[in-house]
Parts: sequence; C-alpha cells; structure tokens
Amino acid sequence: MKKISVAISVCAALILVIGCSKGKESSRQVKPRVIKVSTKFVDDEQTVKSLVKVVKAINERSEGSLELQLFTSGTLPIGKDGMEQVATGSDWILVDGVNFLGDYVPDYNAVTGPMLYQSFDEYLKMMRTPLVQELNAAAEEKGIKVLSLDWLFGFRSMITKKPIKVPADMKGLKIRVPTSQLYTFTIEALGGNPIAMPYPDTYAALQQGVIDGIEGSIMTLYGTKQYENVKEVSLTRHLLGVSAVCISDKCWKSLTDEQRTIIQEEVNRGAEDNLRETIKLEAEYELKLKELGVTFHEVDADAFNKVVAPVYSKFPKWSEGIYDKIMKNLGQIREDIKNGK
Repeated sequence: MKKISVAISVCAALILVIGCSKGKESSRQVKPRVIKVSTKFVDDEQTVKSLVKVVKAINERSEGSLELQLFTSGTLPIGKDGMEQVATGSDWILVDGVNFLGDYVPDYNAVTGPMLYQSFDEYLKMMRTPLVQELNAAAEEKGIKVLSLDWLFGFRSMITKKPIKVPADMKGLKIRVPTSQLYTFTIEALGGNPIAMPYPDTYAALQQGVIDGIEGSIMTLYGTKQYENVKEVSLTRHLLGVSAVCISDKCWKSLTDEQRTIIQEEVNRGAEDNLRETIKLEAEYELKLKELGVTFHEVDADAFNKVVAPVYSKFPKWSEGIYDKIMKNLGQIREDIKNGK
C-alpha cells in the first residue's frame, strides 16, 4: 500500500509539473504580437474612423494573438520616416500617401500622377491590373508588403485664401505639399510655390501666413477644420487623394497564415467602409462647408490639364514608356466601365 501511495504521489507531482509547464507555454503563446499602426490623419477624419474599426476587428478576431495599436495625427513617424520603419522591418503598419511608396518603387508615382482619373472606379480598376500588381511585387523586394491601395479620400483640389480659376491665379502662392517630388512638380506646374511640411503643422502655418493654402480633399478640409483658416476651394481635382496601407514584409512573413488572413480581410473591409462613407460624406460635407462660409469654384480644366503635362517627363527613374502603359490600361478600363464590366 505504501508503494502504491508513493507511486500515486509521484504521478500527481508529474502531472502538476507537466500541467504547469503547459500553462507557461500557453501563456507564452497567447502573448500578443504588438504592431503599431501610424497615420497622419486626425481622429475626426473618415480614414481614422474606418481604421478604428479595422484595428478593433483584427484584435478581436485574433483572440489575443495580435494587438494592433493605432496612432493618429502624426504622433508616430509618418510619410518618408514612417515608410522607412516599414522597409527596415519594424512591427509597423503605415497608412499614408501612395507617393511614399514611390521613393522605393518610382512607378507608383506614375500610376497616381496628376489629372489621370475621372472617377474612383477608374482608379480602383487600375489597381487590379497586372501593371500595378508588378509594382506591389517590386515593393516586397524592398521590404514593403502592400496590403491595400484602395483607401480613397477624394480628389485633391486647391484650398486657398483666394479663388483660383486659371493657372495664372496660382502664381506665387505658397502651397503646402507632402515631402514628395510628384506633389512638388505638380504644384510647380500649376504655377504655385510648393512648401513641404508635415500636414499636422499646416493649421498654424496658415494662421501665421507661412503658407497661402493647401491642396487636399473636401474630407480633409472639413475633418481638420481648415475651413477656419481658408474659405476658397478651387476644384482643380489635380490628384486623387488615396492612402496605401503597408506593413513590413519581415513582420508579415513572421505571422501565421491565420493572422495574415485576418489582417488582409479586415484591411479590405476597411477600405470598402472608408469608400462608402467617403462618397456619402463628400456631398454632406460640401453642404456643411458652404454653411460655414466656404465657396467652391469650378476651374478651367483644359488649361490645368495642359500645364501639368510636362510633369510626366520629369522623372528619369520612371520606367520607359510607363505613361503609355498607364493610358493603354486606362483606355481599356474606360471601355469596360462604359460596357458595364
């Protein structure tokens, strides 16, 4: 009996040790992988509202294995510095302009160039062409996994202290641009004087007269309350406002298949939510802005189209013939849309 009792005690101790060991392993397994999500957008903007849903859904669906932390308003590095965090392998997701991908794969700037698209549908269909998929593959070789190029926030127009109707009206105006050659060359071609600065700095810069205006969307104008500083919106529609959602390729490959599926699905859902709300809110915000004293002006579109044409010859790093390839794809896309495809 004594031997049996000892044997039982030994077995119980072993079970307890194994159980504790498994408990510790389990504890280690469920420790969440923290991934920072950085964006320039402020909390009142639709992009952030949709991102909040994305982060919440990913964290819930991963059941504790992932913890995405959202930082808005440029709290953490954004733009060029933010993309560097992605490219160098940090546990990092950047939500910012496609133009910052252009620093690594220059042709991204070509497919988001000035005066290309007439509708959101044209742009979204372009992003699904083999041409753009090849760019995404090239970005991966640079350490950047592109999760989405579909986070639209409207066509960008001139938001200034005086109306603009023809390119001559832009002469000498100091216009804020992101740190991007594409934006710099575009504003120069339009006749303005581009001033590079982080977007969060623009509110004070407008008040102090450091800049005469910004270029951006109706959503940005309303969401960042810039209407308190500038009341004239000239509808140049010179660029389409769109953000890329990019994650470090090193981080991406270190995740499980399930985690990658969750992130990709929710980022895609977020893009759809953002677009749906953007379309709805653009009309709503235009009315609200008019009530707040903002005036909207149509411009001489043909004149602006002509002056931006030289921009496409200013980028020696763009692939030879890229503009012709884009226009060929765009011609087919417009035909497909016309035929209901």
